[in-house]
Amino acid sequence: MKEHGNEEPAFEIGVVIPRRVVQEKDESSSDCARVLVEEFTKVGFVVERVIGIADEFIKLAAPLETLGRAAAELQIKKRTHIGMDLQFEVEEVEAFVKQPDGSVFSWCERFQCYCHLIYGMVNNSKSAITLEFDGKEIHWEIGENLILKLESENIVKQVFPLHDEKKRKKLLRSWALQWWDFTSQPIDEIYSYYGAKIAIYFAFLGMYTRWLLFPAAFGLTLQLIDFGSLKLVMLPVFFIVVILWAVMFSQFWKRKNSALLARWPISSSEVVTDPGYKIPGRKGSSLQPPMELIKVFESNKVEGKKVFQRYEWFGRLMRFRNDALIIFSIICLQLPFELAYAHLYEVVGSDVIKFGLTAIYLFAIQYITKIGGKVSVKLIKSENNENTEKRADSLVYKVFGLYFMQTYIGIFYHALLHRNFSTLRKVLIQRLLLSEVFENLLENSIPYLKYSYKKYRVRHKKKNEKGESTDKIQFTSRVEKEYLKPSYSASIGEELEDGLFDDFLELALQFGMILMFACAFPPAFAFAAVNNIMEIRTDALKLLAILRRPVPRAAATVGAWLNIFQFLILMSICTNCALLAWLFDEEGKWKIEPGLVAILIIEHVLLLIKFGFSRLVPEEPAWVSANRAKHTTQAQDMCSKKLLRTISGGNKTFRDVKKLD
Repeated sequence: MKEHGNEEPAFEIGVVIPRRVVQEKDESSSDCARVLVEEFTKVGFVVERVIGIADEFIKLAAPLETLGRAAAELQIKKRTHIGMDLQFEVEEVEAFVKQPDGSVFSWCERFQCYCHLIYGMVNNSKSAITLEFDGKEIHWEIGENLILKLESENIVKQVFPLHDEKKRKKLLRSWALQWWDFTSQPIDEIYSYYGAKIAIYFAFLGMYTRWLLFPAAFGLTLQLIDFGSLKLVMLPVFFIVVILWAVMFSQFWKRKNSALLARWPISSSEVVTDPGYKIPGRKGSSLQPPMELIKVFESNKVEGKKVFQRYEWFGRLMRFRNDALIIFSIICLQLPFELAYAHLYEVVGSDVIKFGLTAIYLFAIQYITKIGGKVSVKLIKSENNENTEKRADSLVYKVFGLYFMQTYIGIFYHALLHRNFSTLRKVLIQRLLLSEVFENLLENSIPYLKYSYKKYRVRHKKKNEKGESTDKIQFTSRVEKEYLKPSYSASIGEELEDGLFDDFLELALQFGMILMFACAFPPAFAFAAVNNIMEIRTDALKLLAILRRPVPRAAATVGAWLNIFQFLILMSICTNCALLAWLFDEEGKWKIEPGLVAILIIEHVLLLIKFGFSRLVPEEPAWVSANRAKHTTQAQDMCSKKLLRTISGGNKTFRDVKKLD
């Protein structure tokens, strides 16, 4: 029984060890590489060894039997055909819902199983085993973990996911290189290959881009057609339309997200009890209450409740303290720096000096953001968040505050303080055109340059060892190329977030820029739509061809980013009302008193619509609710029948006992 019919399972995990001086044919029975291969084979992996230029690689694939055994040991709960999440059993495999690609386990579940098996290999013999590696002896003690031992000795350099070449090439054709339908994406295939978190990001990006087409067309119409005296009436209409558009988008995204979760067989335990994206064998990611508290609660429930309440509120106070520290730091440290730059940019007349000032600003702000990210990570460690994704959301809120100040304070300065709309439009064009294009180029070129530089270093080192020409040294193994590629990492560090942080951050900052200053520059929506159409393909190409296959994350929502988008909608109502009031006063078409009253009325109506629209549009489609109710009814019926049979059998036994008496 294999994962996909009669096909051999694909190699999905690579283990890297340094290339040794001793040749493979000279290996002894105690050689580390040989022992590793034997242990992997005993576990049930399909193993293949590859000799690279600078390192050796062990590729691992797992048949369904091996994955099923690991899933049973991990007590992984999977969705069944009646809608219940039950612990997986190999014998009852047909009872569980298959993935969209026909496999039994999702990529996230498979990765959990791989890590459990890889980091579960221990010395079960009755004595310590001496291993050899290039003349070095390593003592593998009784009960000691093999991989962790070899990692501590720098023999196992890394364990990382591998691309499945067949699926990767298929996604390249149907996704990254598919341009006929600009926003079309094979979301189910993306979910099967990368997991729920990345699939949700691309579903969000695709829906956001499709929805941008309407305000983009409206904004271009306002820019290209001369409405004459009606232009000052069309701007408030455009403002109202884009706010309604943004409110509807956020609410309909919730519906789409719930529909995707209903379509994909994601168990509730996988979403709530997120295993994180770190190697489970190295470091636990779930932040459960300390065992001392649980023991107190079991021994004395009254005292235990008080202890848990203190633990809960202490954690909340820690989060409040950390948030206050970040906000205070932004106001006292970053705000003066941003205002000073914006003021100098406004008063300086020379373009050369402005260019130099901007270069200094961009250089300095990178360090400020990195320092803020590191401080935020350290602060979060004192918070008792439920799991890795909750910690990641807390980090997102804190770091976004830094980026929010960095991105918008200069624009606020030009728009709200100086009312300089010509400078404001120039800044918006600069940010939307130059910054986004430049960021997209860096986003894809820097990983490729890193990859090229790593290959150059390996060739150069080999040339120095053997005296060969670098032209003769070619990378022939796919696994070695994958190893040299950069990982999908976040700019603020890899401890809590991966590359999705930067991708979501880019969307959030763009959303805020086009929405908060919509009345100042309506064509901004068109620039954003074009950029996002390119973003879908470049991000897909980056993940498929430039970076390693990311470690999966179990969370199946956009998390904190949706709250940030909704916050930006509220901000945009306030900023656009201010822009309209000052714009009408500047043009001299309206008196400020009636114009201000009308704009304040619009503001209050839009705020009411923002908070009331969620009551009008439910967060999940009716078919999702009906499907869940159907599965719940089926599960209750089956449990009731089983319980009745158990009770009936128990009564029969009781009657038999009575007769014996």
